[in-house]
Amino acid sequence: MNPEQSNKSRWWHLADRVGAMASFLCAIHCALLPFVLALLPLIGLEFLADHRFERIFVLCACVLASLVLVRGFRRHRRSLPLRLAVPGLSLLLLGIAFIDLGSPILHSVLVTCGGMLLAAAHFANLRLDSLGDSVHEHGPQCAH
Repeated sequence: MNPEQSNKSRWWHLADRVGAMASFLCAIHCALLPFVLALLPLIGLEFLADHRFERIFVLCACVLASLVLVRGFRRHRRSLPLRLAVPGLSLLLLGIAFIDLGSPILHSVLVTCGGMLLAAAHFANLRLDSLGDSVHEHGPQCAH
């Protein structure tokens, strides 16, 4: 692998790690928010309860996950990360739709489950990327 490919690979690996951590933190945030809502202003974190912040965060997570996981699929040809990500992304987007519909518990459950699935997708993608060529399937057209 030449240095340019190595730098690109490191960037995608870092993006996957950021996506995994962001999705996991999002899930924790969504699970705990109903319990700590009253405490946020006391510790200067009231912006975490802002629906605009949550919408922007979820949309950025969806874009990052889509880019990184599709790139991962093209590299390792394993569908597990995408099979975890699709329902995760769906739950996240459905969950942010319930912000304004007055159902905070349903919203919390949807985005928590979606965030956990998306984090799992990133972790699976990282694992498959770290395995590299050992997950490569040799077919009749393969030159290896």
